[in-house]
Amino acid sequence: MTAYDLARGLHILAVIAWMAGMLFLPRLFAYDAEQAGKPEPLRSEMQALLRGWQVRLLRIIVNPAMILAFVFGGWLIWIDGTARGWGFLLEPWMVTKLAGVVALSAWHGFLAGERKRIAAGTSTRSGRFWRMTNEIPFVIAIIMVLSVTIEWRFG
Repeated sequence: MTAYDLARGLHILAVIAWMAGMLFLPRLFAYDAEQAGKPEPLRSEMQALLRGWQVRLLRIIVNPAMILAFVFGGWLIWIDGTARGWGFLLEPWMVTKLAGVVALSAWHGFLAGERKRIAAGTSTRSGRFWRMTNEIPFVIAIIMVLSVTIEWRFG
């Protein structure tokens, strides 16, 4: 096993955990939003439970997994850069991958901010909104994974 293989394996595992959390968190938000029409005390009890899960999911899985994905991804870039030169960072496939990282990071930030708004009772998002946007990270991941595995180029 090489350092590259180890870095790649750890990066993939971290990304899987990050993606799992970002796919599940909007579902928890949808369930939370749908409690609005329920009678008390059931609504309060369920919202407290859901909001506890939201906090734990972000703090225990999503945030650490993102940090580890960045660390292991940076390690991969360093290994690749020292082995074959840094020009690969300007290849279309890598630019696409890095743009995907920025997009996933922005979505992560949006979800973290929305969790705070939900906790404060100021969120205006509906369960339907969360169900419709739930797959955004997966679509971004498809583009990123195909870019890296195919290493496509122009011409």
